[in-house]
Amino acid sequence: MRKLAIVYHSAHGHTEYIARQVCAGARAVDDVEVHRLKADEIAKAPDELVGYDGIILGSPTYLGGVSGPFKSFMDSTGRLWRTQQLTGKLAAGFTVSSLPAGDKQSTLMSMFVFCMQHGMLWVGNPILPEQHSGMPYEEAANRLGSWSGLMAQAGHASPADSFAPGDVKTARLFGKNFARTLVRVFASEHADSVAEA
Repeated sequence: MRKLAIVYHSAHGHTEYIARQVCAGARAVDDVEVHRLKADEIAKAPDELVGYDGIILGSPTYLGGVSGPFKSFMDSTGRLWRTQQLTGKLAAGFTVSSLPAGDKQSTLMSMFVFCMQHGMLWVGNPILPEQHSGMPYEEAANRLGSWSGLMAQAGHASPADSFAPGDVKTARLFGKNFARTLVRVFASEHADSVAEA
């Protein structure tokens, strides 16, 4: 059983809603145990991350980057960086803003650099935009065209009513892809260990 942590900050519930969809997609994969962790809580005990095989990061995009509480979580992992205790773990990221672009790429890049400094292995978003195959734009998976991570666009309604169906679908597919990759990578690693023994 592989352990996956979804670490996120959500001020108004929109990023948490997407975190729940990512979680649902990941839980659809056998042999993966998924936990949602709030960034401000895990910042108090970042050593808990060592017990996970994969970590998906989630933050709203504020002024072209991660939120303040999410950055505080990132900064809290300094001791783990010095000892490289997260090396080799799989990582991915997602972000939410109210505009189609909203400089979400900058947020994903800050997560990517954070994970690279920790020696983690980044998993992108391989989902092809479905609108190119005739799917209506609002219903299309990866309609915002992001391959470095998951992007979602939130409206100003309640979280459950703020997202296009395509963004919800994308979040679930993103979680499922990450969980499948987690199982596949560690199965391969186990097979290599057995062969060497």
